Amino acid sequence: MPHLENTVLCRESQVSILQSLFGERHHFSFPSIFIYGHTASGKTYVTQTLLRTLELPHVFVNCVECFSLRLLLEQILNKLNHLSSSEGGCSTQITCETFNDFVRLFKQVTKAESLKDQTVYIVLDKAEYLRDMEANLLPGFLRLQELTDRNVTVLFLSEIVWEKFRPNTGCFEPFVLYFPDYSIGNLQKILSHDHPPEYSADFYAAYINILLGVFYTVCRDLKELRHLAVLNFPKYCEPVVKGEANERDTRKLWRNIEPHLKRAMQTVYLREISSSQWEKLQKDDIDPAQLKGLSAYTHVELPYYSKFILIAAYLASYNPARTDKRFFLKHHGKIKKTNFLKKHEKITSLVTLQLLTLVGHDDQLDGPKYKCTVSLDFIRAIARTVNFDIIKYLYDFL
Repeated sequence: MPHLENTVLCRESQVSILQSLFGERHHFSFPSIFIYGHTASGKTYVTQTLLRTLELPHVFVNCVECFSLRLLLEQILNKLNHLSSSEGGCSTQITCETFNDFVRLFKQVTKAESLKDQTVYIVLDKAEYLRDMEANLLPGFLRLQELTDRNVTVLFLSEIVWEKFRPNTGCFEPFVLYFPDYSIGNLQKILSHDHPPEYSADFYAAYINILLGVFYTVCRDLKELRHLAVLNFPKYCEPVVKGEANERDTRKLWRNIEPHLKRAMQTVYLREISSSQWEKLQKDDIDPAQLKGLSAYTHVELPYYSKFILIAAYLASYNPARTDKRFFLKHHGKIKKTNFLKKHEKITSLVTLQLLTLVGHDDQLDGPKYKCTVSLDFIRAIARTVNFDIIKYLYDFL
């Protein structure tokens, strides 16, 4: 169908196979279909688009959201109940605690006229999480058509292969369909299809070609590339908007965008800065590394006193040794040497997090020595959480 071909790109083979398996609305389809492939390979999008375009009755459930047996079974039943409610089905919430109850209730729900004489499709996305649930759940879904004596097909969408699912006791084998990774040509075609209406298709395709030339070796995730394409396109258009170049000045456009794409390489996948922050960096011509310390802190949660140990370690690592008394002692008088870091067990967590690193040998008689490895921005972010003005204690800022 023409609409489907324009909507689902570079997945013609998979769409054709699924359409053959679905058959006519009143035909009994294959009891279970297992679709697998890496993340962002089009599994979910193709399945949802195909079912919606063909207007087939279906329910879509994410197994991450439905993390317990009861949540999963009730979600399926209530969505099916909603499909049939327009034809006189019950609108009340259905409760279900066991798979046996699910089979009984499924038969009742699918009695509705709107679901009769046609295949009902249950789509279980992130199906690998089913392995952590009850042992009878996966075999039950694989044989749901047989157990309920209904025209139902269960589709499993997963990032791992079927062999990792198959129970040791054996089970009904589903039809297995593989979604390979998109090639660079596929990505070029798909991303170019998203071009803004105010610019020509050729102009946007040239931009995507540059983007893939920079990022394809390190990132082949369609979602991430789409995010990068949207984020960096305004900078690519800048010379055209300012009237300094036209859409065909490829060389000038490349020189303008090249340094910004290289900066963006630092944040692929990490999301260390938000889209709004990145846009501001591009506008103000700021190096994103300046925000790295602050954003990295959001991924590290330390105990209260460990933060002070890290701050003290930073001061000891980057201040001259002759200033230790000035910064670490209340009185500058003669005192006995303290065993501040004698027991290295107190700071092993900071070493594991690579916030501290061991210098010298750990069999030294006076105890192991450590150096703080974090950046100034990082330690300032840590210090702010405990209301400590670290700048006042750094020799370089005095």
